[in-house]
Amino acid sequence: MPTFAAIDIGSNSCRLKIARVQAHQLKTLAEDREVTRLGGSVFDTGLISPEAMAATLRALKRFQRAVQARGVDRIRVVATAAMRDARNASVFQAWIKAETGWNMEIISGLEEGRLIHLGVTGAEPGTGGRVLLLDLGGGSCEITLSEHKHIRETVSLPLGAVRLTEQFLAEDPPPPDGLARMRRLIARELRRAHRRIQPGLAPLVIATSGTAAALSAACALGAKNGKPGARKAAKITAKSASAGDRAEDRAAILAGMVPARAVRKLAARLAKMPLPEREAVPGIGPRRAEIIVAGAQVYAEILEAFALRGFRYSPLGLRDGILAQMLAEQDARAKAHREFEHERWESVLATARRYGVDPRHAEPVRTHVVQLFRELKPVHQLGPEYENWLAAAAVLSETGKFINHQGHHRHTQYIVSSSEIYGYTQLQRTLVSAIARYLGKSRPQPGDRALRNIPAEEHKNVHRAVVLLRLAVALNQDRASDVLRVGTRIYPKRVYLELRAGRTGAELELWSLRKEAAYFREVLGRELFVTLA
Repeated sequence: MPTFAAIDIGSNSCRLKIARVQAHQLKTLAEDREVTRLGGSVFDTGLISPEAMAATLRALKRFQRAVQARGVDRIRVVATAAMRDARNASVFQAWIKAETGWNMEIISGLEEGRLIHLGVTGAEPGTGGRVLLLDLGGGSCEITLSEHKHIRETVSLPLGAVRLTEQFLAEDPPPPDGLARMRRLIARELRRAHRRIQPGLAPLVIATSGTAAALSAACALGAKNGKPGARKAAKITAKSASAGDRAEDRAAILAGMVPARAVRKLAARLAKMPLPEREAVPGIGPRRAEIIVAGAQVYAEILEAFALRGFRYSPLGLRDGILAQMLAEQDARAKAHREFEHERWESVLATARRYGVDPRHAEPVRTHVVQLFRELKPVHQLGPEYENWLAAAAVLSETGKFINHQGHHRHTQYIVSSSEIYGYTQLQRTLVSAIARYLGKSRPQPGDRALRNIPAEEHKNVHRAVVLLRLAVALNQDRASDVLRVGTRIYPKRVYLELRAGRTGAELELWSLRKEAAYFREVLGRELFVTLA
């Protein structure tokens, strides 16, 4: 059974999770975490400091030893807000590549939210209905509304605990003017989020990551009477509350929920404490105490702005989503595979509609390119992943007309590579955009902008994929006619395409396909013959 590893390089900490596939499910083998504060200098100067780079690299090398000891078959390394914002991110990417051999992938805030959703809803109980997910990291905060395990809406806000601490709370204890300015920023960002997300009476709110864990632990320890060290936490969460409120909050906490009222009171108390007192609060700890004031304020404001009664903490998160996606991509029999493919394809269709393309008009091209991919495998020798990329390129190939009909293939390449298409990495979107780019008169050439960010070893595959998509487009020249049927025959030196004409004939398609014969021979090394059956 394969073993996967996921590494999340966050703005506050780096996390590792290793899991093995057993019976089409993931079984956790090892986890590790280290606070590196990668975003500390980024949110102040725009650059990752050498010290933060070195600390992160030390953590990654330790992770690498764990990965090697477990015999991991596949690893995915992703970075989030700090790397998105850092002007020297590419330098650090190159350093990590040189020291570990790993390709660090910088994901967008929306992709981060999607992966968190995938990780939480895939394993957390009770997420089959309407759920609001909150993930507050060091650099950003992702809020996702889910229904029946499908994303309805997601937003990424610049409200990370490290980011806000660096911007507003550099002094200790936090200055009143800094707290006031921070609250105004939080309120403004949440108003923007509220225009897109209307959770209504979401019966379940799940919060993930370190700040949620600290708040949950502090409230839980405060609610357990008689436990050593609990008295101070109890005072923090219960002071000024009525006896009825305290009893209700305590019952909710003991049931695994963190009430909004308890979060609000805890946030207000923490804001008045110097660092040594915050460190002494049970459940928070020394490292989290440095940024807990900002994190607690964000949670308090979110719960109030969305009229939420509280949240339930989940230890699942981004790394679990990464592992779930790796399982879905590799194991076609896993339940996650069907869900992932459905979600990914729905995102392709949504992108097409956003740019004025009716997916029904593109469906014949998609059908033909998938057929050609499957029947001509001995000729093109592309990996199985290209089937999906070709199908996506077929549906998105005319999105460039949204900008201008003239030269729309160039515009298509820009739109696809720049769009947020769930389930596709930046490299995968770039590959899809390059395949869709060359459907006019031009052909892929070394140094082309469309190929610039694609590894050199993939250029040959892009050429082959372009040939297949051009054939599929040629098969659908006359949209007024019914869809043509095509058969294939493969010989050592030639390939035959046999067309079965529709009601209005196939002369235009026959002519278009024969025009592609020279390019087919150039790329795939065989003669192409097109006949009418």
